[in-house]
Amino acid sequence: MVRSWPATVYPDLPLAMPFVVLFHSMLGLRSVELQAAQRLRSHGHEVVTPDLYEGRTATSHEEGFPLMREIGWNVITQRARRSVQPLPADAVLAGLSMGVGVVGTLLPERRQTAGALMLHALADIPDTARPGLPLQVHVGALDVEFAPPAAVATWRDSASRRGAQAQVFTYPNAGHFYTDASLPDHDEHASELTWQRIADFLRSLPH
Repeated sequence: MVRSWPATVYPDLPLAMPFVVLFHSMLGLRSVELQAAQRLRSHGHEVVTPDLYEGRTATSHEEGFPLMREIGWNVITQRARRSVQPLPADAVLAGLSMGVGVVGTLLPERRQTAGALMLHALADIPDTARPGLPLQVHVGALDVEFAPPAAVATWRDSASRRGAQAQVFTYPNAGHFYTDASLPDHDEHASELTWQRIADFLRSLPH
């Protein structure tokens, strides 16, 4: 099931702005992703928000982990693959938290993607990534569970070795899911700055 789908999609026609597919966190497809999609649409992007849990949601990480395990990673990634099949080959892959893992799974298969956005987590850069692939990462400095400083430094080195065009933004005093106003980690200033930087990143991509 895919929500927020444009009425008609013509993958072979050029779009005014990069197309974006935004994958949700392990809490399921909720208002934070839908509002983010609307924000990107206000900048002229077509955005789809695949529902990889098919309507199920959680309200905390304590609920989200069991739900993600119950559905299963294979099912989650199969649904993600189906959701991107009709999309333009250069659609930008974006994810929040668990959604970054989905982006990492699809990157080796979507080599024409215009770029990738990773919020609140890191994903491996495939050896097959083309040189100069635009990547942008946003993590909280206090997120020692999902994006500890050592892992961020290793990711930077990996991006450099693979020739990716990578930007990494770390936000002081911000925790894991700081863009979600419904969670304790929310940081309004960091969230606003993140979405401003994302708008600039998408605007810089070829389209």
